[in-house]
Amino acid sequence: MRITIDKHSGFCFGVVYAIEMAESILRNEEELYCLGDIVHNNKEVDRLNALGLKIIDTNDLKNLKNCKVLIRAHGEPPSTYELALKNNIQLLDASCPVVLKLQHQIKGGYEEIKKIKGQVVIYGKEGHAEVDGLLGQTNNNAIIVTTVDDLHKIDFEKSIYMYSQTTKSPEGYKEITKAIEKRVDKSKNNGIKYIVNDTLCRQVSGREPQLKIFSTSNDVIVFVSGRKSSNGKMLYESCKRENQNSYFISDIDELKTDWFHDVDSVGICGATSTPRWLMDSVKNHIEKIA
Repeated sequence: MRITIDKHSGFCFGVVYAIEMAESILRNEEELYCLGDIVHNNKEVDRLNALGLKIIDTNDLKNLKNCKVLIRAHGEPPSTYELALKNNIQLLDASCPVVLKLQHQIKGGYEEIKKIKGQVVIYGKEGHAEVDGLLGQTNNNAIIVTTVDDLHKIDFEKSIYMYSQTTKSPEGYKEITKAIEKRVDKSKNNGIKYIVNDTLCRQVSGREPQLKIFSTSNDVIVFVSGRKSSNGKMLYESCKRENQNSYFISDIDELKTDWFHDVDSVGICGATSTPRWLMDSVKNHIEKIA
């Protein structure tokens, strides 16, 4: 049986940068605080926790003073930086450059469109760390939409600047922007501005078409990802559409022997938050049970 690990799967550069920064600091210091999970993968979080990385939330941050706190790749809203300044907290900013660029873009767009009483709409997962950071650029006035069922939140008599969370599906973004366009056209208000901004991360969005090819090239697909990863859920669904014999796992103990009966090839892949060492571990375990 041939077992192949997808060469395109694994950490994106933003996650690599954040983890390398944490590891570098922990070589010289016993502990380091990180605001939220540094990556949406519990196995990698456990590994870094053993090195001294302490995961905290916003409420914890309010009670900290005179310390160092790592900002993960997802980015943070302005309120986090204001709180850090107030509490004399040194922020080690590992925000992904793609996310930072989008934050600045949304902030500028919001300042522009509010002059004509328009609205900023963000396609993303409500409550997601990146989306919270984006929302903060608009003083929490942006409208978050996840599916077409959320379009009732939008006032189609007003101008719209549209943005997307960087890790969302290109197909999903296209679907929702087209649905908005149709409703804008129906409003018959010629003064409306509807501008769709291309804000998807190319490194992430490029993985979906690659995984479609990879999924059809193997009899069975084992997709490795943390349960919290929205990127992982999106990419797994893409694999499942191409190959019904696709299975989502977070660790080796979730593998089942009967998945590999009478199988010639197995493909292992993962999200942008999946460490390579975990995919290697899954491969080794499949070799033993098969």
